[in-house]
Amino acid sequence: MFRIPVLTIAALALLAGAACGKQEAAAPADSSATVAARPADPALAEVYDGSCKLCHTNPAAGAPLSGDRKAWAPRVAQGTDTLLDHTINGYQGMPPMGMCMQCSEEELIALIEFMSGAKLDQ
Repeated sequence: MFRIPVLTIAALALLAGAACGKQEAAAPADSSATVAARPADPALAEVYDGSCKLCHTNPAAGAPLSGDRKAWAPRVAQGTDTLLDHTINGYQGMPPMGMCMQCSEEELIALIEFMSGAKLDQ
């Protein structure tokens, strides 16, 4: 029979627990819920799926995740005009129009409201 020293098992358990804690802390929102969430309006949901979802449900993309109110709060605090300007013209890693060249300003605002979970002043 193969014996594993008790200290080795305890050390592995501590490492596993530490790694799990880091993963939970790194994920600001439940990624499965983030990926599954869609706007209620079918037309807007289609735009979201085709233009926003790729970056706003992937933590590695660096974009604020859909539904992560804490990540969106400083952006929302900048105001609708700034958010809309960043969306239309692109900002840092975000492409112009968020890859939705046919979107109106109203649609872009609705998408920002959905992703941020905040009602924007218009």
